[in-house]
Amino acid sequence: MEALKNFSENDRYAKLSGIELINFSKGSAKAMMKVEQKHLNAVGIVHGGAIFTLADFVFAIASNSHGTVAVSINAHISNIKAVKSGVLYAEAKELSLGKKLGHYEVVVTDDSGDLVAIFQGMVYRKREKI
Repeated sequence: MEALKNFSENDRYAKLSGIELINFSKGSAKAMMKVEQKHLNAVGIVHGGAIFTLADFVFAIASNSHGTVAVSINAHISNIKAVKSGVLYAEAKELSLGKKLGHYEVVVTDDSGDLVAIFQGMVYRKREKI
């Protein structure tokens, strides 16, 4: 699991976005992102790309938690609620794990626990180790 912690710390875009990993285990991960001005779009709500980035980060951690490289082959997000401030949380869980494919769901919530977005992604599992 130390390799995965180092892996997460090397995600430069997540770091630039202000995403912090809270915890992880095999097949799951949780992270947070404090909403800052840089996350807002032209109408003053959190940009969909910022929410996607948060969800994609925990998706990557959860899917790579088995120690082999897993790369996204499909990802989809449904935005449920607009957010202007506060903290966003994303929690990924593994729905299925096969020899080559894995399927994950990420729930994004705000600091009140309200649902902000639902993300689903599929990965292809490579042979290389993390």
